[in-house]
Amino acid sequence: MPHDAPSLHTSAGVRRLLVADDDPSTRQFLAGALGGHGYTVTLACDGAEAVALARAQRFDALILDCRMPHAGAIEVLAALRADAAAASREAIALATSAEVPSGLRTELLKAGFAGVIEKPCRIASVVDTLAATLGIDGGLRVLDDHAGLTAAGDPATMQALRALLRAELVELARELETGATDPAALMERMHRLRSACGFCGAARLGAQAKALQAHLRDIRAVVPDALARFRAELDATLAALPS
Repeated sequence: MPHDAPSLHTSAGVRRLLVADDDPSTRQFLAGALGGHGYTVTLACDGAEAVALARAQRFDALILDCRMPHAGAIEVLAALRADAAAASREAIALATSAEVPSGLRTELLKAGFAGVIEKPCRIASVVDTLAATLGIDGGLRVLDDHAGLTAAGDPATMQALRALLRAELVELARELETGATDPAALMERMHRLRSACGFCGAARLGAQAKALQAHLRDIRAVVPDALARFRAELDATLAALPS
């Protein structure tokens, strides 16, 4: 189920994750690696424990193994989405599996998962997916004048480039409203946008575009949660750019 457009993440917020997997080594790997990226990680060893924890505590994202005792990823998510009192009912959900055939990937996306991660996990893929759906580092500025001046060379050139970026973002916003359904085309759009953001000092939007591009490369589908997160950053950048 799609979520409303997310609010922008600030550096004061610590992202809380629930990792559920019946394999101890996978649990410990993800806990250590994601903890090193600034996330707070709670572990569950099976589906029943995952449901109980997510009902009682609010997590920003759930990372759920597809095959666990007592309930797999799809069953866990369905139980939480159906429980109006569950603290993590609206949490972003990612699925993991040792094998991800196209049929399973399609089933997971239809079930409401924002990402599918094949094990053994590349931690970069997990971090990119989390950034694409939860948001990038809150310490980055929407507009970084120092970076923009360094790239452009002088204030007049920077302002001219920012005017061009604004026009590009207005056009992109219209495209997103009509529905971006082609992952390859959107990935290429993000590639071009990252370059424009770099020349203008649009740090947050450039980082979010990079995360979305990597996520699209891995998931090969346009996921509503990731698109909503990108749109929130796009709107914030438009608001900050001079009209």
